[in-house]
This record gives sequence, structure tokens and C-alpha cells, in this order.
Amino acid sequence: MVKVKKVETKKELRLFLELPQRIYKDDSAWVPPLLWERRRFFSRQNPFFKYGEVALFLAYQSREVVGRISAQLNHLHLARYGPEGHFGFLEAVEDKEVFESLFCAVEEWLSARGMKRILGPFNFSINQECGLLVKGFDNPPTFLMGHARPYYATMLEDLGFKKAKDLYAYLMKRHPQTLERVERLIPKSSKHVRTRTINKKKLKQELELLFTIFNDAWSENWGFLPFTREDYSFFGESLKYLIPEDYVRIAEVDGETAAFIVVLPDFNELLADFNGRLLPWGIWKLIYRLKFCPPRRARVVLMGVLRKYQRKLLGPLLILRLIKEIKEVLLARGVETLELSWILEDNYRMCRLAEALGARIYKVYRIYQKELF
Repeated sequence: MVKVKKVETKKELRLFLELPQRIYKDDSAWVPPLLWERRRFFSRQNPFFKYGEVALFLAYQSREVVGRISAQLNHLHLARYGPEGHFGFLEAVEDKEVFESLFCAVEEWLSARGMKRILGPFNFSINQECGLLVKGFDNPPTFLMGHARPYYATMLEDLGFKKAKDLYAYLMKRHPQTLERVERLIPKSSKHVRTRTINKKKLKQELELLFTIFNDAWSENWGFLPFTREDYSFFGESLKYLIPEDYVRIAEVDGETAAFIVVLPDFNELLADFNGRLLPWGIWKLIYRLKFCPPRRARVVLMGVLRKYQRKLLGPLLILRLIKEIKEVLLARGVETLELSWILEDNYRMCRLAEALGARIYKVYRIYQKELF
């Protein structure tokens, strides 16, 4: 017998956050997220709560927590796409009844609020962690990307969920052929194009520039939602402390900011053995590793080119120029592999560009959908 209960207390939230440690206890690829960061993410500091509503659910079997899920309304999404609700943060033991019970609670909650379709997973938004891993289970996830058990997809499909869209994670490895391809594809410098790093002393103004480009560049993509000013601020805190200044490159065309790329060190490489806890000794281990054993993996987490350049030759040339300059930085820091994620399966220009650079798809994340009646 499975009982599902809405999370209402601090103890229940703690159980919600700690459940993945049981689900993945024998999965060597899983990297436990830092619990303090998860608590912050679920607090009112997360800008999602400015425009979203959330219900968290726990599934119990014989008084033991065996599953979790969220149901959410994103009012920015509703304004653009109509009555579509979302689910997220899915984790559960391999039991059909548990999955049925969790999704029954989510669908009832969404239907009661007038939703006609359910999409997910989104944790909490498409601009945050999203998609269910359906390929690439043997490789650890990079920082801020998800992981899953292979049976999750089967359980969802048995419940009537169908694919809405696939998101690709490409992997580039440091070897002579890849470096040669990058050099060969990079255009010669142009007096019209200037590139630079971000200036953290003017972080607020720089973020305005980056997200103005992002909101323009991605505006025609499937599921697009604009970043809000609150999102800028939340992301900016991470940028300030987690991303080296030279991991952000900006391209200007005749003085106008036209393109950018943001690379994130893969902190999961450093945190894999922390079991989700920084205290009491984890913080010192992290400081030591950051100084003497920096990550050998990195991830392109954000990238964009103004739409007016996207269908012109200059668009991909700007991206190639930024990739070349980032490559020099990463090589100097000893980075061996670079993940480009995520890229929509039908973003053909970016997929072809990644493949031309020698990258290959090594993980696939899927957004599922189901009609609600």
C-alpha cells in the first residue's frame, strides 16, 4: 500500500531532499548534490517562487519514504503556452505502484488548477535543471545536470507519457584532432569584431547585456522562457563565486554586444565523495582541491547570438571565435573534456556546429508530455 503526502514541514522537506541518497546508493555515476545548496534552491531565495507555484509530494510504503515528485505552475510559461502544468524532482524506487501514486497526486493537483497537459521534468523551470536522462547512465552528470535510473523512462511511458522533446549533451575531448578542427574552422580576425572577458566589477551591467542577448537569441526555441531580473540576480551570485572571469567571453560587432559564451567548471568532479555535506571537513577539502586539483572537466552552460546574426555567416563565426578563445583558457587550466549542454534536438545549426568541432552526443535528456482529462 502506497500513501502519498504533501510536504508541509521542515522534516518532510529534509526527507524529500535526502531521498536520492537511497535511490542511488549503489550507482557509481551519481554525484550527491550539496544539501545546503538544495535547501537554498527550495527556499524563497529562488526567483522561481516570484512567478511559480509548487507542491512537493512524498510517497510512503510501510512508513518508509520510497518516492518524491513536485507539481508546479509556471505563470511565465502559462502566459506563453496556455494551460500546461509541470512536474519535477522525480525520484523513486522501482515500483509501478509508487510511480502511479506520485503522478496521480501531481495530476490531481494540476487538474484542480485548470491544466490540460503535463510536461516535465522541470526542476523548476526550463532555465534551470530539466529533462529526464534516457541515455548516458554510465557517465557522471556534470554540475547542474541531472541523473536518473534507467527504469524511470519505462515507468513514465507505461503511465502514458510520450516524448515532447529531446535535449542533447555533447562531449568534446582534448586530443590533437579536435584541436586541429577548431583551429581550421576559426575565421580570421575582423576589425568589426572585438572579444573580451566579463568584468565582474561591473557584474550587474554585464548580466544585463548577457541576458538581453540570451532572451533575444533563444526567443524562437521550443519551450523558451525569458530570464527575469530576479533570475539575473540569482544567476549572478553563482557567476560571482563559481565561474572564473575568463570562463565568460563576449563578442561585440562594431561596438554592439552580439554574442557570448559561459563555461562552468565541473564542480561535481570535486564533490563526488562529499556525500552532499560540506561540514565539518568538506569545505577545507573543497578549498584545497580548487587550488591544487582544479576540475579537468567543464561545461558550456550558456551561449547565445543575437537573432539578426543567426541566419548570416557572421552568427556561427562569432560562436567559433568565442569557442577558440575559451579553448585557449581551458587548455591553460588543464581541462581535458568539455560538455556542451544542453542543445535542443531540432537546433540543427548548433548540433551541426558541435559535430563539426568533433563533439559527439553522449547523453540524452527527454522532456515528456501527457494530456490531462
